Amino acid sequence: MLRLMTLFALLWTLAAPVAAQDVIDTPRASTGGAQTLEDILRRQEGQVIDDSFRSDVTGNPDLAAPMTEQLGTLGGASDPDLWRAFRYSNADITTQNRGPASTTLIQDGGMWWLLFRKGPLLQMTAYLLGGTLLALALFYLIRGRIRIDGQKTGRTITRFKAFERFGHWLLASSFIILGLTGLISLLGRKVLIPVFGRDAFSVLATGSKWVHNNVSWAFIVALVIIFVVWVAHNIPDRTDLNWLAKAGGLFGGSHPPAKKFNAGQKLIFWAVIILGGSISVTGVSLLFPFEFNMFGHTFSTLNSWGVPGWVGMPDLPYPLQPQEEMLYAQLWHAIVSLVLMSIIIAHIYLGSVGMEGAFDAMGKGEVEEQWAREHHSIWAEEVLKSEPSKSEAS
Repeated sequence: MLRLMTLFALLWTLAAPVAAQDVIDTPRASTGGAQTLEDILRRQEGQVIDDSFRSDVTGNPDLAAPMTEQLGTLGGASDPDLWRAFRYSNADITTQNRGPASTTLIQDGGMWWLLFRKGPLLQMTAYLLGGTLLALALFYLIRGRIRIDGQKTGRTITRFKAFERFGHWLLASSFIILGLTGLISLLGRKVLIPVFGRDAFSVLATGSKWVHNNVSWAFIVALVIIFVVWVAHNIPDRTDLNWLAKAGGLFGGSHPPAKKFNAGQKLIFWAVIILGGSISVTGVSLLFPFEFNMFGHTFSTLNSWGVPGWVGMPDLPYPLQPQEEMLYAQLWHAIVSLVLMSIIIAHIYLGSVGMEGAFDAMGKGEVEEQWAREHHSIWAEEVLKSEPSKSEAS
């Protein structure tokens, strides 16, 4: 009999884990309907989960217990119900502050933003900026400086007037300052604090933020100036197709005909206008937080069109809490700025050490006649017909 009972107990022990596993396999059955470890891990990784089991349980006033009952003083909602209502912005909250984000007491968007900023965004910075510098260095070693092929004439023609150069240098100088101060804010915790220490970096970061915020207005003004003075010369036309087909002669061979701006310069112009405009809009939204909610409406429109499904993605998050709007604005501001910085680095290279005679266009406003004939032959012919060239001596 004892042996039989021992055998029965052993079989029961072996069968118990199987039964328990069957219960655990039922979603959230093992937690009494609460979130599981899998839910927590998926949320920390930024994955989408169905949390209606939490968001729908925020208390029902119609089911309020009498005041004499255990939960009567809470109006039918337990403490967890109340905190869930705070978490999903369902609670009836009033504050003295009437700001847009004053009633949002709990939001968890900061974690995925922090992880993205510490990881993928820093990697993107290294790949974009470091990769651009490496590619330009290799191009210089292989191609060398692009020289003026023909005999220099000693005569110059006007390339850019004073106001055009003012707009260009205002844009260039402000963008360089914004780029450097932006990188200090982006890379400070990872790169600068280990080198200078927290106290020194605190002073540097505070000063950089002040400079960044105020110089941004000069960048916006300059963006408007160059758009007004150059947009008419940057409309694409047929000559651009030929220029692109020959890569502008950058890799050897003759330079294809071009007007005042060739196809490469037009691409840079529109990149500056479009990307710079986007940076400006998000920058203003960060300067005046919670006033411009761009991403929630954009995500809603894209979801209604089914755009995420085109690439196998779930719907974009909507609605967004005010703080989440600022998180997306900051990331978009940084990513677009990095892309534009890599483009401008290439532009600086070609406008200085990469091409002989190119810097004179913005440095002096006058260019060697032979340079103009080689790089912008159509424009050079039009200018020489309307006005005589000038000797360098004059």
